[in-house]
Amino acid sequence: MSEQMCPKVVGVGAANVDVHGQSRKAIVMRDSNPGFMAASVGGVTRNILENLARQGVPVALLSAAGDDLYGEKIVRDSTAAGIDMSHILIKRGAVSSSYIAILDERGDMLLGMSDMRIIEDLHTAYLDENAKLLQSAEAIVCDACLPINLLDHLVSAAAGNTPVLIDPVSTAYARQMEPIAGKFYAIKPNEMELSILSGLPTETEVQIERACDALLHRGVRRIAVSRGEKGCYYADSMGNRLFRALRPVSQMVNATGAGDAFMAGFIHALVNGQTVEEMLDYALASGITAIQSMTTINPEMSDALVRENRNRYRL
Repeated sequence: MSEQMCPKVVGVGAANVDVHGQSRKAIVMRDSNPGFMAASVGGVTRNILENLARQGVPVALLSAAGDDLYGEKIVRDSTAAGIDMSHILIKRGAVSSSYIAILDERGDMLLGMSDMRIIEDLHTAYLDENAKLLQSAEAIVCDACLPINLLDHLVSAAAGNTPVLIDPVSTAYARQMEPIAGKFYAIKPNEMELSILSGLPTETEVQIERACDALLHRGVRRIAVSRGEKGCYYADSMGNRLFRALRPVSQMVNATGAGDAFMAGFIHALVNGQTVEEMLDYALASGITAIQSMTTINPEMSDALVRENRNRYRL
């Protein structure tokens, strides 16, 4: 990789194939049901990187995949989207990470199942082998799906002085990462995840502020709390505290990719040195851009479109 193409952002996390099936009629349990099936490449960190790549930011992913059909799809589709996949650990004979969701005829989830064993077996030595890549990046993004020993090694040793940002992903994973939460440069939780990470209630805006202060006291430098249609709350160790929102979107097509896009926009603006207000508006506009598409990642995602949405929906 040439010096000009060195990644600004390196992601460490799972990359999987997501399979979605929606029944065409009321589901009959323990029987074969006619439906609509679709498969796409996913994974929180991988999705964040794809959004960044589509916004024009050079990115690379550290992850593991098997030498199976899913592994080939993960590498092929991610590379086509602009992610440097040359550092991926290919495990011979291993099963690639995957997720399946079964939806009923109304589109509500009936059952979800994931197989992320390939990431659970990822060793800290893999991070050490890629320490130069991590330490030369301007930012590292990861998610709490990784084993806590791997996350701890990332923030304590492998990353060096590169800021590490994390998405807690869920309340269960937030509970898993809570013991080392104070080691991260930045965290993007929702209100429920913030409550678990801080050990405090987050039902009111005052409580959200206090919970963020508790995390900052533990060592976190920046916190961006995603609040859905209400926008976000931001607090940092430099003393900035603000609630921020753009105008609500009149029609939302698909909300599933909003969080990943928000995180991508936040990181993009951060590495570009934008002000706090500009950073949050860019992150919120990235989320708006995501929900304008049927797919988790908007194929039209770009820096120009995010800026257009930021200007259009700014209060």
